[in-house]
Amino acid sequence: MTPPEASLPSIDAGADTPPAGPLRLETLKKRADFLRAARGRRVVMPGFILQARSRDDDGPIRVGFTCSKKVGNAVARNRAKRRLREVARHVLSRSGAPATDYVFVGRAKVTASRPFNALIADCAAALERLS
Repeated sequence: MTPPEASLPSIDAGADTPPAGPLRLETLKKRADFLRAARGRRVVMPGFILQARSRDDDGPIRVGFTCSKKVGNAVARNRAKRRLREVARHVLSRSGAPATDYVFVGRAKVTASRPFNALIADCAAALERLS
């Protein structure tokens, strides 16, 4: 019988290679970060507006979400932001540029009702236009 430690792979095997799969997204929380992103590049899509700003560090992708009262009541704003979070998770984690801040701005009566596949296509097209 072999000891349990012998069957485990070594810890440092492949330590120099980055993890495979989608990148992790961090959330913007400070108003100053949202304002800096607003001064950056902007792409208007049918389902939302995407603002982007490159940072000078080598940090992760950061993403923020905002919906004004024009989008609707609290229920409509929360639904729109939930949908935008899921779009960001699907698209930005695979195609977003590292060390970049992205802000999704919801649009009135569109973000909450637009088909989800169309929102994903909008995000992919917006990233193409930004690069």
